[in-house]
Amino acid sequence: MTRRRVCAALLALAAALPVPAQQPRFQVEVRLVRLLATVKDASGRPVGDLTKEDFLIYDSGVPQEVAVFERHTEVPLSVALMVDTSGSMIRKLREATGSVLAFLRTFFSEGHPEDAVALYSFNQDVTLQADFTRRLTRLENELRRLRAEAGTSLYDAIYFGARALESRDGRRVILLVSDGADTTSAKEFDEALEAAHNADAVIYAVLIIPVENDPGRHIAGENALIGLSTATGGKVFLATLGEKLDAAFAEILRDLRTQYLLGYYPRNLPYLKDRFHRVEVRLRRPDLRVTTRSGYYVEYMSGSESEPPSRGPLRKP
Repeated sequence: MTRRRVCAALLALAAALPVPAQQPRFQVEVRLVRLLATVKDASGRPVGDLTKEDFLIYDSGVPQEVAVFERHTEVPLSVALMVDTSGSMIRKLREATGSVLAFLRTFFSEGHPEDAVALYSFNQDVTLQADFTRRLTRLENELRRLRAEAGTSLYDAIYFGARALESRDGRRVILLVSDGADTTSAKEFDEALEAAHNADAVIYAVLIIPVENDPGRHIAGENALIGLSTATGGKVFLATLGEKLDAAFAEILRDLRTQYLLGYYPRNLPYLKDRFHRVEVRLRRPDLRVTTRSGYYVEYMSGSESEPPSRGPLRKP
């Protein structure tokens, strides 16, 4: 057999052999993970004088190097303010918005010169009343126009507020003012939480209750809000109208003024099938307690392309 015929036979044999299916390659986008951390002493007082060396960060149990460290007022703050205007708020809305307005006056007078607030209302729909602004009169006018009716799309409100915060520089916070549980959202609990994590946003919730021992309280709704808030490093405040509501806003302000912004680039992580990476922040000082979000979601890319998360339009009434 000539050399030409041998080569042709070998090529034909190779073509006939089964070719193993190419397995998709998955890559993880390495991005800066941002964490807002609140530190308090044993008495619950905020601690704002710590240094970078006081913090230890673990991603999936692996120690990480702190690449970004900023203290409270050095970093501007963007707040997506969500006010419940569902039918159950008819008798509470006026007094609640009065407390919100008092909070905003103090927020702008004592904060960073670039702090901004976006005002949303939510009932069965979510409505952007005022985009991120520092104009207190604009926010005040919109607050006074709010009217209560229909259901409660709380998860939708968190989702849309988080998406709006993604493009904002500095610290990002979602502040919810509501009196009950979600009843009409198109989004689910997990979708709202993932959107908040993707925006690096902390959720604070002021839950207005009639009386603290009222058997008619919606405990399941309260627990859902507690889960959303604690998972993002925030907190739920149960408050009746009046002094307790004002006190809840005052405590939120204290937390916002003593936060730390931490950042790191994930390194040396094991392969994880779960898209959610758990993060733990510790302090070298055992007498202090730190609160931050529980982790973050990663986007796996097949080859060089990744599918972006879906974006929905704001639902208008």
